[in-house]
Amino acid sequence: MNMPVRRQQRGQGTVERPRAWARNPLLEFDDLINQMGGLLESTFGSTAPAITAWTPSADVTEADDAYHIELELPGVDRKDVDIEVNGQELAVTGEIKERERKGIMRHSSRRTGRFEYRLLLPSEVNTEDVAASMSGGVLTITVPKAATAKPRHIEITESSERQGG
Repeated sequence: MNMPVRRQQRGQGTVERPRAWARNPLLEFDDLINQMGGLLESTFGSTAPAITAWTPSADVTEADDAYHIELELPGVDRKDVDIEVNGQELAVTGEIKERERKGIMRHSSRRTGRFEYRLLLPSEVNTEDVAASMSGGVLTITVPKAATAKPRHIEITESSERQGG
């Protein structure tokens, strides 16, 4: 397929370029993004919590007897956080509410809205003894391992008789 070309007059030199270059190709992407946004809005409504939820920063460490999870949640009140353990899955959800401000907001980079943190723990856990505390904007969760998941040292004893002799 041949592309139509524009040619300048001979006295000014010949410059050939496809007609498709005459319009901005990024406008088609903007159109596509707007259409996808409309589709999502019609599917989920004007606010889509599953799409807009963000994930807080976290550290996960494993000890012999428990998993320790620390999540950064500065400015979050503990009553706005929900923690659930189901089998080996830990889910922390909540919301940072937008503060009412006076004046005109010139710049904001603080996160607000729904957040969600999910973790699949690698071994069985004791869901009855999970503990959580919050201090200095850090939520600390301790999830004890189940008794069957804890490592056990087996002592080797010396036998007095040789077997199979």
